[in-house]
Amino acid sequence: MTAAGSDVKYTVLDFAALDGWAQDDHESALSTFRNTCRDFDDPDWTSLCALAADVPDARAFFELFFRPVLIEDGQPALFTGYFEPELEGSLRRSARYRYPVYSMPPEARVIRPWLTRRQILEGSIMQGRGLEIAWVDDPVELFFLQIQGSGRIRLPSGEMIRVGYSGFNGHEYRSIGAELVRRGTYASHQVSAQVIRNYVRRNPEVGEELLYHNPSYVFFREVSEVPAERGPLGAMNRSITTMRSVAVDPAFVPLGAPVWVEKDGADPLRRLMIAQDTGSAIKGAQRADVFFGTGDKAGREAGRLRDPGRMLVLMPIQRAYALLPEGAI
Repeated sequence: MTAAGSDVKYTVLDFAALDGWAQDDHESALSTFRNTCRDFDDPDWTSLCALAADVPDARAFFELFFRPVLIEDGQPALFTGYFEPELEGSLRRSARYRYPVYSMPPEARVIRPWLTRRQILEGSIMQGRGLEIAWVDDPVELFFLQIQGSGRIRLPSGEMIRVGYSGFNGHEYRSIGAELVRRGTYASHQVSAQVIRNYVRRNPEVGEELLYHNPSYVFFREVSEVPAERGPLGAMNRSITTMRSVAVDPAFVPLGAPVWVEKDGADPLRRLMIAQDTGSAIKGAQRADVFFGTGDKAGREAGRLRDPGRMLVLMPIQRAYALLPEGAI
């Protein structure tokens, strides 16, 4: 059953068409779904959330009340990964800790787009306003903190503070990896987050200029009230779950919806996840970013992921069929 409109195509499938569906841990996915489903205000979703509170069979719950919908906008599917980085920092500036993690100035929320990355970092507009949440010791790690959107900062005392996404300057994200490929520095299959880190550190002057290629700049807020054992806050202001939460484009996928991921590539993944986050680089119906967890190991695994496949959104039955034109069912 297929529908097309405004260059977007919807296909409602059966669960039997999902590769690996029967082998997944549906209870784990249901637990993650419960974390954010109470934030829905749509009656179709709120009724399902109430049912999800106490069901004996998670797989049966999804199969009984949902239908998988393949949403296509003409762009190929792309899965990447993200993680929560840990940086070394301080609440005071020093010779070591001299790169600020900024909160968002009020005018940046009003003027769109606001200043570019270069203008923010090379100018004086941020200075003397108390906008620094902390200072870190590595500008490259700070750059990747902005890409990830959240992270933890370890203070000299061993205490951790957590920061989360507060907003950005309104400029479109431009990929540093794609720019290195364009320049002929690397082939596309060679580029990863670690390769970019190493390149910038080996070539500090060229590397600093390279980072300015991305005019987008992310601001943070402190969210240390989230316990360390829980994941960072996603776009729904709830903790996200390692390998069960995924960032999507909310123009196509409702935040909080279950999504079935069929990621191909060297390490195939077949898993039911929950759309609980967004990202400035996550645009399109078949674009998704898988959350790998916290720390360096998660970062290495996330940085290697760049694979094709397909993603299906599990929609309440009436919602799924409402996407189809009359006569298509």
